[in-house]
Amino acid sequence: MMHRFWNRWSNWSLATQFAVAGGVVMLAAMLIVGQWVAARIEEAVVRNWANATALYMESFISPLSQDLAATDELSPLAHRALDEVFASTALGARVVSYKIWKSGGLVVDASDESVLGQRFPVGVDLKRAWAGEVSADFVQPGAAENAREAAMGLPLLEIYSPIREVWSGRVIAVVEFYENATTLSADLTAAKRRSWLAVALVMAAIGAALWGIVARGSATIGAQRAAMARQLTALAEMSEHNRALRLRVQGAAARTAALNDQVLRQLGADLHDGPAQLLGYAALRLDGLRDGLDAARQGVLTEVEGALRDAMREIRSISRGVSLPDIAARDPCEIVQGLAEAHRARSGCAVEVDCAPEGLPALDAAQKTCLYRFVQEGLSNGWRHGEGRGQAVRLAVEDGALVLRVQDAGPGFGAAALPDEDGGLGLAGLRDRVEALGGTFETGDRPGGGAELRMILPVGQG
Repeated sequence: MMHRFWNRWSNWSLATQFAVAGGVVMLAAMLIVGQWVAARIEEAVVRNWANATALYMESFISPLSQDLAATDELSPLAHRALDEVFASTALGARVVSYKIWKSGGLVVDASDESVLGQRFPVGVDLKRAWAGEVSADFVQPGAAENAREAAMGLPLLEIYSPIREVWSGRVIAVVEFYENATTLSADLTAAKRRSWLAVALVMAAIGAALWGIVARGSATIGAQRAAMARQLTALAEMSEHNRALRLRVQGAAARTAALNDQVLRQLGADLHDGPAQLLGYAALRLDGLRDGLDAARQGVLTEVEGALRDAMREIRSISRGVSLPDIAARDPCEIVQGLAEAHRARSGCAVEVDCAPEGLPALDAAQKTCLYRFVQEGLSNGWRHGEGRGQAVRLAVEDGALVLRVQDAGPGFGAAALPDEDGGLGLAGLRDRVEALGGTFETGDRPGGGAELRMILPVGQG
């Protein structure tokens, strides 16, 4: 249930969330503040009413009760005078009953003669009156000493007023009288109603003002969210469009690289089968012309033969650099292993190969060609500039990409990579080839010395 409520809550606007949460808080605050204000109003009104009534009554009762300073009962004359006070005065008309208390909860005089001489538990209000304070409260049902008054069914104000000895001011007794508080109760109810209404109006005004501010902010945030959503949608569409363009560019680059490799392969074959063969034939024919020539002409013939051999060597080097063996049926590890063995046979330098076929993805023709050229150029570069020391090729898959490292233990890269001298493609050509397939080409020095070429090629992408 809480999960369902939270989902619904999350779908609401900030203004609605504030209205619900703020409404609960404001209602609780209104109840607390309203109750506190109503209680303070009742307390103040009852206290002022009781003080005024007690002061008025004391002017009549105190002179008639001075006998209680020495005895626990009133004289018949004093009792009759008290009856006349409550019967003949305007205030007495509102007093429905009275009791006069001595210490220990003893009732020494009362309008209800059935409680005369009885002792009752001393309540809080009676204790305060013995301490010299006027205390008052509305009659609460259940107390034994006011059972008769509670049975009247009227709102009665129970007032306790101390009776003091005239010459010393000592409290000698306490008079308790029950005043008909129908008018007072109605006035209190009206005052409480007005206080509750005032509190409710103030809280409503505060809540409305705050809600208006939050509603404006919520509308602004909602508009910004909608604008951001539109922008995100546009960015997503643009990103998808760019991705499609990137894939098209990469596909075109791969096809161009494959076409270039095909042209280079054909060029290498043509150089090997055409000019190289013709130059070889010319060298053989020149060798047959050596007989019968004088020393000067033989020297010229030797120079021509040397030039022909240099030309044949250059043509074979170019042919070897641009030609590409058949690698379509080989997996990546077989390509790397074959290049390492060919480099070892050609240069005499050992090459460490770290490649496990398990987990390696299948590569397309363009990716295999890129892999071949990268290893070929990396080993050649390490042999030329690093003297073939500590050469290694490491191939692995990391984070969904094919990572190829060609390393050596030579002096490392200087301020710039040296140009290719053997008819190869060079590092710049490798970078273009790798980046055309969406990969990353990096060069750097190894921490322990030596150089490293690194290629990170995304694989398995549509």
